[in-house]
Amino acid sequence: MILNPLAPVWLLVLLSLVLAAFAVWRLVAAPRASLRLAWALRVVMVILLLLIALRPTIPADGTGPRASGGLEVWFAVDTTSSMAAEDYGTDAETGAAATRLSGVKADIAAITERLAGAQFSLVTFDSATIQRVPLTSDGAALESAASVLSQEVTLYSHGSTIDEPVSSLETLLSTSKREHPGNRRVLYYFGDGEQTVSAAPGSFASLAPFLDGGGVLGYGTTGGGPMQEFTGTAPIDPSAPATYIQDYSTTPSTNAVSRIDETNLGAVAEQLAVPYTLRLPQTPVDPVVGDLQVGELVIEPGDPGGPTELYWILGILLGLLALAELVRVLGTLGEVRRAGAPAAPAPVPGGRAGR
Repeated sequence: MILNPLAPVWLLVLLSLVLAAFAVWRLVAAPRASLRLAWALRVVMVILLLLIALRPTIPADGTGPRASGGLEVWFAVDTTSSMAAEDYGTDAETGAAATRLSGVKADIAAITERLAGAQFSLVTFDSATIQRVPLTSDGAALESAASVLSQEVTLYSHGSTIDEPVSSLETLLSTSKREHPGNRRVLYYFGDGEQTVSAAPGSFASLAPFLDGGGVLGYGTTGGGPMQEFTGTAPIDPSAPATYIQDYSTTPSTNAVSRIDETNLGAVAEQLAVPYTLRLPQTPVDPVVGDLQVGELVIEPGDPGGPTELYWILGILLGLLALAELVRVLGTLGEVRRAGAPAAPAPVPGGRAGR
């Protein structure tokens, strides 16, 4: 079973703890057994909401079309806010300052076209690592997925560490090597090397035994560039001035500036035993690909099936509890109305109400 959370796990857990703590407090303070039961059910509802938001999923257990004796190309892309720094030349279409991530997209498309016939996988990392595209020989699908990559939502950003994808990549690469031992594997790491957390970067050396080549590609300048904020959606008014991430260590605050760290990138390349290349705008990828050859692919058909989502089961339970809560609330409103209704006038003894 795996999790596909709708938001960063730490945020979901934090919100759930706040709601659950309030419900538990009201449960303990409730004067009647009926109220205690109601608040206990609300605690259960909060837990169910958390589990639904985590989206538990059973991966597909089928085997899709597989290529043996071929080349696997793994792309690991840094999508932290620093990759939105505007220090990668000028956008040829708009004339605006280009971001580092725009350079990554162009290079992924060029490498994919150069290695047509290989299998490709796209992995991104910021506060979490996600495999965006599983291994596929459909280069067009990979390019399409890469073309819409965006920086992480600024609100969720809490510092970056360049070694975030190591554990996930180790799992993915080791699984691939076990299932397809005849394939060769290369890894291209795209990033700026900026480490904003206080801890030193971890090592990538554990990935080297699975690789037959690749490269570390660096983006950015020592002078650096500012980064626009990203809310996760397109701006309501595209003509409105851009909002930039701020550096609040100054008074008044100024636009934060991100700078490439080639020392860190060089260390990653050394640990992976692959070359490091500083990428410049509109330069060919030939030096990056080198004499790498795809080789002959032998395709075996298969049916990968589909993953099994489990959140809907929890949704049914949550719906039943919500229905019970609605019935309880309507019953309480009925009691309040009856208690507040004016009493009927008392009859006049021995006479009529009027003449």
